[in-house]
Amino acid sequence: MRTGILGDVSDSLTLELRPVSSSPVSSPVPAQPYGREPLRTVQVLGGAGAGSCAHVRSLATGLAARGVRVTVCAPAEAEGAYDFTGAGAEFTPDAAAALRAACAGADLVHAHGVRAGMRAALALRGYRPGRRAPLVVTWHGGAPEAAGPLGQMSRLMERHVARAASVVLGASSDQVDLARLRGARDARLAAVAVPVAAGPEPAVEPEKVRAELGVVERPLVIAVGSLVARRGYGLLLEAAREWRALDPVPLLVIAGEGPLRAELTRRIEAEGLPVRLLGRRRDADRLLAAADVAVLPSRWEGRSLLAQEALRAGVALVATRVGGVPELVGEAAVLVPYGDAGALASAVTALLADPARRVALAAAGRAQAATWPSEDDTVAQVLSVYDELTARRRA
Repeated sequence: MRTGILGDVSDSLTLELRPVSSSPVSSPVPAQPYGREPLRTVQVLGGAGAGSCAHVRSLATGLAARGVRVTVCAPAEAEGAYDFTGAGAEFTPDAAAALRAACAGADLVHAHGVRAGMRAALALRGYRPGRRAPLVVTWHGGAPEAAGPLGQMSRLMERHVARAASVVLGASSDQVDLARLRGARDARLAAVAVPVAAGPEPAVEPEKVRAELGVVERPLVIAVGSLVARRGYGLLLEAAREWRALDPVPLLVIAGEGPLRAELTRRIEAEGLPVRLLGRRRDADRLLAAADVAVLPSRWEGRSLLAQEALRAGVALVATRVGGVPELVGEAAVLVPYGDAGALASAVTALLADPARRVALAAAGRAQAATWPSEDDTVAQVLSVYDELTARRRA
């Protein structure tokens, strides 16, 4: 199977990456320097989100290959989808007792996401400072501050996690800034590499995919991600209303599932919008490869998985200028303000009418993707942080 591609999209998984292998890796642990015992790490996931799960699988593979013992603590469905044991890690379910037991024997605990960071901090609470494993937290995602009690609770959790962590790694510069604002002692930029396909990619027949969707003679616009408020799909439907005036009328397909399905369906039917909700898909990569334009209308994104896959695939991207998106895509995408449906509609319309511009963006996207850190770069940086923290602990 391929890795580093868009896959299943559901209400709990935004963009699921397919597992690399279904069988465990049984390679010997490389010898450690100076006779030291292998470094024991626990990787904690707070959910089954695609970006963090794919990163942890990639990280587990690289760390295990370098002689690090890795235990992944995550929901059972994440192990089923990403096969962490096949990457050379041990797996334990994310029950509080199991997490605490795993942390008790760890040299270092690495949580992925604020929710995971909170769970890890609680699991480590009670150990004496000299015996407590250092906590590293990678902030993969986030959102603008919400109003009311929910926003207050979110800020309190971020503050607790930022202060409990020995090091916070932000997937984008704005996340590093937020961690510092919340009181992090040490916050660093650590771009999260998306796994690249191993071996030759299977051929995708765009025309066959387009025929399946009924868009042989129409432009195809695609958005991918769970149907939740921060994805900005309400705004996207407003833009799609304007596309009805085009000839031929583009078809917008949204691959994803979530709590807003009923609301979006009502709007599509009531307004006669050229939009199809595809629901949960395991072939989102095929859909993306067949699209004329990809759209990311989110209210907030960190290091967007869809943006990375679109640029790597050479698909023209229109995205909102939010969070870590500008830093990620550079000049290789068309950026519009969030909340401006007219600007979003106009940007897509202009690209559909300009094939040469789409070709130029495809080339720029591949060039931009070549500047991103590789999986090896990411593993090396993370391992250097681990070495730094464990050396302090031994001193």
